[in-house]
Amino acid sequence: MKNTQPTTADLERQLKRRSKAAKLEVWGRVVSFSALILIVAVVVAIIGFVASKGIATFTTNHVNLWDFLTGKDWNPGIKDAHGKPEAGALSMIVGSFLITILSALIATPFAIGTAVFMNEISPNRGAKILQPVTELLVGIPSVVYGFIGLSVVVPFTRNVFGGSGFGILSGTCVLFVMILPTVTSMSADALRSVPRYYREASLALGATQWQTIWKVVLRAATPGLMTAVVFGMARAFGEALAVQMVIGNAALMPHTLVDPAATLTSVLTTGIGNTVMGSLQNNALWSLALVLLLMSLVFNLIVRLIGRKGRLH
Repeated sequence: MKNTQPTTADLERQLKRRSKAAKLEVWGRVVSFSALILIVAVVVAIIGFVASKGIATFTTNHVNLWDFLTGKDWNPGIKDAHGKPEAGALSMIVGSFLITILSALIATPFAIGTAVFMNEISPNRGAKILQPVTELLVGIPSVVYGFIGLSVVVPFTRNVFGGSGFGILSGTCVLFVMILPTVTSMSADALRSVPRYYREASLALGATQWQTIWKVVLRAATPGLMTAVVFGMARAFGEALAVQMVIGNAALMPHTLVDPAATLTSVLTTGIGNTVMGSLQNNALWSLALVLLLMSLVFNLIVRLIGRKGRLH
């Protein structure tokens, strides 16, 4: 009678054979690693492309870097009395920072107050009313914000504060509404991440609800709240279309909030399609794009530093 018992070699082959789950895990790792490599390659390619175009202003056209960053006159196609191109980006840099900082300063109290109401004071009503409103504001396109600003904010600024209505103040009002839902959503997530026993311990020691919110919850959520504010500033700094419609697009140093001004993004969107590739005007615009990219990287670095500090403490 023939022996049907598996031999030692058969058992060894079966044990060494990969199961279906192991094969799927290998494929999953390959796909995930490939996607990671693709994302890294795309990011590196974008940074390299913008950097190569941006530094051409200084290497090919021999524009002085310090003059570019501190000059107030922006007209790369014209040379000044010394024979140097008028490629000063200071007015756009100042305009971008002014509108970003002012919109963040105005939006932060409203966003944190809304997040506190949604999570600490009236979570049920806040989730039913404020959460859908916040999500609706996030989904509105930038051009709609810009058109509303052009139709409502600009005339209001003109009638109340004087001037043409186009300027830093109008852009700040529009950006305030645009970044408010972003800061609010991230602030609400930061408050929800505070452990419940923090609140229970504070209330057990005799603190009121407001004392618990002010002294315990907000302090524990400070890293997350700061991250929300920086993310809002990063979006405000990179916004183009809505700001372009209400700021005036005048590459001049603003002296008051109602003076027409320009930002890095507004100058880029209005000028990049009207220049010849490789010309000084085009290279100067790519230099502005490089400054904008570097500032975005700085914002991301600040967010990472804040998050690291929050984890350490």
